[in-house]
Amino acid sequence: MSIHVYWGEDDFARDRAVLALKEKTLNPDWAGFNFDRIPADQPDGALAALTQAMTPPFGLGQRLVWLVDPPFFQQCPEGVSEELARSLPQIPDTTVLVMTHTTKPNGRLKSTKLLQQHAEIQEFASIPPWKPDLIADRLRQVSQELGVRLSRASGEFLVEAVGNNTRQLYTELEKLRLFAAASNQPLDLDTVARLVTTSTQSSLQLASAIRQGQVGKALELVAELLGRNEPALRISATLVGQFRTWLWVRVMLDGGERDNRAIATAAGIGNPSRVYFLQKEIAHLSQEKLLKTLPLLLELESSLKLGKDEQATLQTKVIELCRLCA
Repeated sequence: MSIHVYWGEDDFARDRAVLALKEKTLNPDWAGFNFDRIPADQPDGALAALTQAMTPPFGLGQRLVWLVDPPFFQQCPEGVSEELARSLPQIPDTTVLVMTHTTKPNGRLKSTKLLQQHAEIQEFASIPPWKPDLIADRLRQVSQELGVRLSRASGEFLVEAVGNNTRQLYTELEKLRLFAAASNQPLDLDTVARLVTTSTQSSLQLASAIRQGQVGKALELVAELLGRNEPALRISATLVGQFRTWLWVRVMLDGGERDNRAIATAAGIGNPSRVYFLQKEIAHLSQEKLLKTLPLLLELESSLKLGKDEQATLQTKVIELCRLCA
């Protein structure tokens, strides 16, 4: 298919897919003539992209037209939808048209229905940071793609060190690939720990500090996370996800469930083996306490969305949560 729609918050993975398409599509000697990247702020960018897409390539290979953040994903003027209806079925096989956007195309729009008919649509969603099983799956996929062999311990270290940051994951694995180029042995934990750039501050560690009632450590983590420009709403979302998981495990255990697979299914945990560790983490927390954390987390999210001071709001709610869990 010559028309592609890539959307999602993981901009690194999304743009990497475009670059892979570019390498596959363009003849290197003629790439400068046959590649067009049309940004969102270009006047009539959508119409310009469609016009370029109808233009035959110059020389050898195909033409690639990349339309960035097209506005008709969310709001489509009648003239643009008419042009899409006319042009999309006529785009020649010599052209590859790719459109990228952070948000999903609005399914109610005529333009989206046209794209669903004529384009291959692919999502590039960021993995929630509170789902280490999915992050581990991504790590295995990328390490195989790059040919990096890791021990089990070094893989677990990377999951914690990199989190759901796809860009950093590729950067660190590329570094490890170069280091281990002359070796066929899996990289051990000591080697990876020396080479990988990691921060000891993460939203999951903040959740852990709150769970243990460690007010001082939690406040330090808040300051350091904000100092690294971590979005406050993303911190809030991670806390909500982690405490919701802990609550589900506690509810299932209190209900008499002892099958880790059943608990994992109810709590949305990909790896049932992780339930054992979650049980230990919440051993001192009652269902009542965990239930009381949710209104506080809801207040935190609401306050942040209303535009209140991020640092002060996070500090206040983190102190309340720590005292509740202590």
